[in-house]
Amino acid sequence: MGRGRAKAKQTKVARRLKYGGAGGDLERLRRELGVDASTAQNADAPEEAQSGTDDQDGER
Repeated sequence: MGRGRAKAKQTKVARRLKYGGAGGDLERLRRELGVDASTAQNADAPEEAQSGTDDQDGER
């Protein structure tokens, strides 16, 4: 019978994580994962912007 209280607490924590919104500290997560901030910003950019080529300058 002691399982009910522990399960309720786990459910509460899971709901807070799922529905809590964007309250997470992304910079702290990047530091923990060892991701460089400039690398992370480049990963978020669209591929066309990263390639450095302009489609309008190509051959016609």
